[in-house]
Amino acid sequence: MSLTPTQRIELHGFNNLTKTLSFNMYDICYTRTKEEREAYINYIDEQYNAERLTKILTDVTDIIEANVLNIAKQDYEPQGASVTILVSEGPVDQSPMESFKESPGPFPETVVGHLDKSHITVHTYPEYHPDEGISTFRADIDISTCGEISPLKALNFLIHSFETDVMVIDYRVRGFTRDVKGHKLFIDHDIDSIQNYIPDSLQEVYQMIDVNVYQENIFHTKCKLKKFDLNNYLFGYSAEELSEDEQKAISKKLKKEMDEIFYAKNMS
Repeated sequence: MSLTPTQRIELHGFNNLTKTLSFNMYDICYTRTKEEREAYINYIDEQYNAERLTKILTDVTDIIEANVLNIAKQDYEPQGASVTILVSEGPVDQSPMESFKESPGPFPETVVGHLDKSHITVHTYPEYHPDEGISTFRADIDISTCGEISPLKALNFLIHSFETDVMVIDYRVRGFTRDVKGHKLFIDHDIDSIQNYIPDSLQEVYQMIDVNVYQENIFHTKCKLKKFDLNNYLFGYSAEELSEDEQKAISKKLKKEMDEIFYAKNMS
């Protein structure tokens, strides 16, 4: 059954369709020494601490028009953070701040938000190459909703919330709901690409590849920055401080790292 973006269908009971958006971002950096690497990881840990992640998630719940019920957050030593947010699809009696409670989240470096039969999760993964000076920060955000709430509404905000060199985005609609005549509906909106929900200004910045399975309502888009500026990948110093040969060698390593993540394969 084909639907237009504005068409509404009368359903029998609650909309049981589950819509899941997975947003995976990568920030890549080159550090020359162990001290620089540790400084970069500390910087990332401060930039994406529990307070900042909580702000991002609460903004996401506003964007998708959900309501925060409860927030629990925890920073860890030496690094990492956990946040849990409970959210309802409809209005609640008490204000979000009245129900605010702090407690450790379930796992380090994790953010989780629950949307009353739905959830939001964020996991962060800082890591580094043992020999070549490459450090990579990855954040995985999953927004899974039931009913009319659409996680795609938060995509533009998420892209702008992180310093993103490479993005891997998945969107899937699962399950089914029924109309008043009992007919199953396996999707309640038109979509042919995640790119439909990425502004033109951002599409001009990224190289994009789609891998979609339309008959299964599975959509996959990979994005990589088109423009490469070495200064954007050096931590604590500039390219002008390096020799021309060093600039070429480091640029080659960084571009290889980005390509391997983008194409999901080793290129040695």
